Amino acid sequence: MRITRAEFNGRTQHLLDYIRQQNLTGVALFDSTNILYFTGFAFIPTERPIAFVLSAAGERAMLVPRLEVEHAQAEAELDRVVHYLEYPGDPHPMAIFQDLLMEMGLIKENVNPKFLHSPTRPAEIVIRPHSEEPQRYPLASSSQIGADHDGYPWIFGYEGVALSRLTGMTVQNIQGRLNRMQAIKSPAEIALIRESCKWGHLAHVLLQRYTAVNATETAVSLRASQEATLAMMDTIGPLYRAQSMWINGPFAGYRGQIGRNAAIPHALANNITFQPGDVLVTGAGCPLWGYNSELERTMFVGEPTREQQHFFNHMKAAQEVAFAAMRSGAKCSDVDTAVRHYYEANDLMPYWKHHTGHAIGLRYHEGPFLDTGDHTMLQEGMVFTVEPGLYVPELGGFRHSDTVVITSDGVELLTYYPRDWQSLVIPV
Repeated sequence: MRITRAEFNGRTQHLLDYIRQQNLTGVALFDSTNILYFTGFAFIPTERPIAFVLSAAGERAMLVPRLEVEHAQAEAELDRVVHYLEYPGDPHPMAIFQDLLMEMGLIKENVNPKFLHSPTRPAEIVIRPHSEEPQRYPLASSSQIGADHDGYPWIFGYEGVALSRLTGMTVQNIQGRLNRMQAIKSPAEIALIRESCKWGHLAHVLLQRYTAVNATETAVSLRASQEATLAMMDTIGPLYRAQSMWINGPFAGYRGQIGRNAAIPHALANNITFQPGDVLVTGAGCPLWGYNSELERTMFVGEPTREQQHFFNHMKAAQEVAFAAMRSGAKCSDVDTAVRHYYEANDLMPYWKHHTGHAIGLRYHEGPFLDTGDHTMLQEGMVFTVEPGLYVPELGGFRHSDTVVITSDGVELLTYYPRDWQSLVIPV
C-alpha cells in the first residue's frame, strides 16, 4: 500500500534523462509535492526552506533545517542531506544551499560569492552506502539550471534570494515537464487512488446517513468523518499513512453548499442547519500516502421538486456525455466541448460556471484540465475528476464528481456511489 523505492528511483532516472537531454547542470525542486513525488519525503512546508537537488551526474541531495534531518534520513533515499540550523539564521539557509550547489557541480566557480563559505556553517551530514567518501563532481559547463520555482517561494513570511541570483545562471522552469510526468499514473498510484475511493465512499455513506432536518452541517460532517477515520484505522491499522498536512483520514462534508448556497461552486462551511427542500452538494475523499480521490453528490432534503429534478437530470446527463468523450487519444478540450455543446443544446449555458474536471493525484487539483483551452491528449493511466455542474440562483447547485482513470477502451469509474436522485434523498 505504498510506492516502492524502485518506483521512486525510476522517477528520478526519468528526471535525470531530461536533465541531460536539456543540457542542464541539474535541477532544484522546492515544491513539497514535487519533492514527495521523487523522494517519498512528506513534510509540512513552512518558512524554513527545503529543497531536493539532482545533479547531471546523478547525485541526489536535500537541504533541510536541523529539525528535519532525521525525518529526511528515514524517509528518502539520498546521497547526502545538508542542513542549516534555523531560518532566518546566521548564515542564511541560502548560503548553505549555494555551497551545496557548487559542490555538486550545478553552478560555476565565478558565482557571486555573497553567500559562500560562512565560517559558522554547520557540518554537512552525508548519507552514503558502505561509508563511501563524498564524491566531488566536476563543475558543469552549461549555463542553465532547472527548477520548479526561481528559489524557495514565499511561505509563512520566508524571504530569500532568488535561485537565478544565487547561481548567476538562467533558470529553466520545468514545472510543466513535472506536471506531464505526474499526470500518467503507475499501477501502484492507481491502486492507492482506488483505495482512497473506498474510504471516501464510507465517509459519504455516513454523511448521508446522519444528515437530517435541523441537524447542522458541522455536526454531521464531523461525525461522518471521524467515524469513517476510526473504522479505517481499525481496518488498516498502523500501516496507514495519510502523508497530508491537512487531513488525517477519510472525510465527508458540505462546505456550505446547502440550499441556495449550493449554487456557489466553492462555498465555505457556515454551520448551516438542514431544512426541507434544501439542495445539498457534498464532497468526500481520503488521502492515502499522499494520493487523493474526489466523490461529490447532489442530494435533496425531501423529494426534489420537478424543477430540481429537471436540473439534476441534465447535470447527470452532462456527466455521462463527458464519460463517453473520454478515451485515449482524445483531447481534454474535446471532453469539455462536448459538455458545453450539451448545455447549449438544452439552453443551460446561463447556469454554467466552470470546466468539466481536472486531473487528481498527489495534488487535489492537477493538470491537465478538462477545459476547452487544454489540448492535452488523454492517455491511459491519467486520472481525472469529472464534475460538470449547473448552478441556479435561488434554487441551488447540481454537481456530481466522480474519479475516473483512462483505460485502453474508455474510462473506468473508481468511485461507485449511487448517481440517481432516488438514492440521494434525505427523509423528512
